[in-house]
Amino acid sequence: MKTVAEAKKFLKDNNVKYILAQFVDIHGVAKVKTVPANHLEDILKDGAGFAGGAIWGMGIAPNFAYDYMAVGDLSTLSLVPWQPGYARIICDGHVNGKPYEYDSRVVLKKQIARLAKHGWTLYTGLEPEFSLLHKDENGALHPFDETDTLQKPCYDYKGITRQAAFLERLTESLQAVGMDVYQIDHEDANGQFEINYTYADCLKSADDFIMFKMGASEIANEMGMICSFMPKPFSNRPGNGMHLHMSIGDGKKNLFQDDKDPSGMGLSKLARHFMAGILAHAPAICALAAPTVNSYKRLVVGRSLSGFTWAPAYITYGLNNRSTMVRIPYGRIEMRLPDTACNPYLTAAVCIAAGLDGIERELDPGQGHDINLYDLSPAELKKKKIGILPQNLHEALLALENDKVVRDALGDGLSSEFLMLKNMEWVDYMRHVSDWEINRYVEFY
Repeated sequence: MKTVAEAKKFLKDNNVKYILAQFVDIHGVAKVKTVPANHLEDILKDGAGFAGGAIWGMGIAPNFAYDYMAVGDLSTLSLVPWQPGYARIICDGHVNGKPYEYDSRVVLKKQIARLAKHGWTLYTGLEPEFSLLHKDENGALHPFDETDTLQKPCYDYKGITRQAAFLERLTESLQAVGMDVYQIDHEDANGQFEINYTYADCLKSADDFIMFKMGASEIANEMGMICSFMPKPFSNRPGNGMHLHMSIGDGKKNLFQDDKDPSGMGLSKLARHFMAGILAHAPAICALAAPTVNSYKRLVVGRSLSGFTWAPAYITYGLNNRSTMVRIPYGRIEMRLPDTACNPYLTAAVCIAAGLDGIERELDPGQGHDINLYDLSPAELKKKKIGILPQNLHEALLALENDKVVRDALGDGLSSEFLMLKNMEWVDYMRHVSDWEINRYVEFY
């Protein structure tokens, strides 16, 4: 951790003129104020001030007595490689001199503190997928690379090589701020890619994901393309997921790993209880991990043009089974539910709460499944007692309303704000008359 004096030297040595005081709104979208570098200490002491009513999900009315103050976390100060002369500092929201309960990072820190009482840390590895797109003269979306047309394009050499300029610049930018990128690939949809970077404690993972999205979006924009994290930009292609790998450590070892596990999954009892909590609260977690109307076009049960949708719609787990909501790579768990529209702080927070509930109640996840669940009929799924995730945002919001553990993790204020905003989104969607309806009904009756 830098001292203030070291931070000032860092800014001077790197010719930084401005600092982005950055936090996220309830949707996980980056918000900033630009602060001249010589006012660093203002950000650290009182914070950068914002009119809270202008930010989604802060529960602040225009007549609220106090401003929302974004107070910088000095340990997060870093350059913005694609924006020379700028640095970023991640902030926690404060109101009236105290951490603000509506702030996403503050919410996650409260759940981290619950783990810390046991001497535990949640480590997460995120795998964000994204689409490189452009709009034609009619406003329709297409893959930016017009030659990226294979029916099954996953890992295609031509597909990844022709976007090498963007992928290399983004990778090098992430590496410059200390993110250890170890793998880049073309995913299973045209124009879809994934960049993997090394896991970290769950707070840093969330911070890194926001930096990832900031960099990807702006570098793409400079290169004349759209980098989209929309969960399902094309109806007949796989969507953009963000698989979430989780393990708990005590500073010495991975407490989720047990090489004596008779199932061969390498899971400890602690891991199985934690996973059982995730499965038990999956419908409510879904509202946070898949938070948009569009998210449920990804989670639908079915097939896509390239084959499987890779949608983790089934509430169960299995050893290296990519048709289940939770995959067990060995000694950790991978929750395949989240998409890249999620707020990473809130998603991690509710996973901790659900996992701790499983640990405290010693829940049993039941039998895992290693068969291809995409092949099962609804009757076969029912017979095996395998639940299906909510199939639209409305169902997920109802599950959230009725799940005290998940709502408590968010806090009364933030959970009410989230439900209000997302119910409004659902109503807007349900009232919208789509092209599909026009084409189907305008002359049908």
